[in-house]
This record gives sequence, C-alpha cells and structure tokens, in this order.
Amino acid sequence: MFRSRAKEEKAASAVQASLTDSKQTRDPQAPKGRPTPKRSEAQSQRRSVANTSMTRKDAAKRQREERRAALDKQRQALAGGDERYLPARDKGPVRKYARDFIDSRFNVAEFFLPMAVVILMLSLVQVGSLQTTALLLWLVVIVLIVFDSIGTGYRVKKQLNERFPDENKRGAVAYALMRSLQMRRLRLPKPQVKRGERP
Repeated sequence: MFRSRAKEEKAASAVQASLTDSKQTRDPQAPKGRPTPKRSEAQSQRRSVANTSMTRKDAAKRQREERRAALDKQRQALAGGDERYLPARDKGPVRKYARDFIDSRFNVAEFFLPMAVVILMLSLVQVGSLQTTALLLWLVVIVLIVFDSIGTGYRVKKQLNERFPDENKRGAVAYALMRSLQMRRLRLPKPQVKRGERP
C-alpha cells in the first residue's frame, strides 16, 4: 500500500520536474543533465518517429504525388521559362543567355528538317537530273550547317566570355548549338525573345 503510493508520488514528481525543466531555458554552458545517446539509438529513434506516422503504401503514394507535382512544375517552367523549376541542364544565367542568343537569330540548322523532306522528295523522282540536284542540295545544306554552326559557336563563346567572365561556361556552347538544330516552335524551354531582338 505505502510502496505503490510512494512510487506514484515519485513518478509524478519526476514528470513534473521534467516538465518544469523543459519549460525553463537552459544555459548553453550548463551540462544537459542526461547522457548523450549512442548513434545507433538516436538513429533508431528517428526512424521509428519517421515510420510510425504513415504506412509504406501511404509513403509511396506521397512520393508519387510529390514527383508528379515536381514534373508538372517543370513542364510549366519549360513552357513559360520560370528559372526556379527548370531542369538542371537549363538552369542558370549562362544557359539562359545561350538560349536567348540562338532564339534571337535565324540559324541554317533549324531549317534542316523541312529541307531534308524536300530533298528526299526530289531524290524519289525517277529523273536523273532531279536526283543529281538532290544530291548536290544535300552537300550544300550540310556545308551551310557546318559553317553556320562554327560561326555561331564562335560568337556564342565570345559573348559568354564577355558577359560572364567568372561563371562556369562548361557545355554552354554545345547546349546552344544543339538548340540551334531544333525548329523554333519545338524548342524547350520556349523561346523568350523574338527574332532580331538582342538577348
């Protein structure tokens, strides 16, 4: 009888003392009054707290929803040009300038697909002179694309070195040239400047 009451009083006083201790602000130099838990114990406590809140199915569902929301934001950013949610390859002022530089001018490479269709149609016609013309057009188009790409790459590199001397420009010229190969309306992120407009 007395023992149980004494135990209850001790437990109540211990709980009350811990409550008053947690309410009081502790001096950072003072000892904390309890031993530091081992790393394995602390990790198991963290895991148990993290895992008890939701089941495995709920966690997987939540991850799927978060991934879907991130992809939606990324898709909207690619359409609208919002820098915060762009993929890593498109982020940063250097990549933005490279995109704007390519979008502000005409590139021979962006007309490759329509020209290729026309040349293929000419080569299918069973007339010797048209097939020879198609072959010459292939050569002319390829040479034009190569020379235009070399000139564009040189100009992009020069502009990037002038505007961003301290930034990391690795891969920016290749990024710009790959963008120049795409037709303007199919480019992602969508062009933010008009043709002829200075980036």
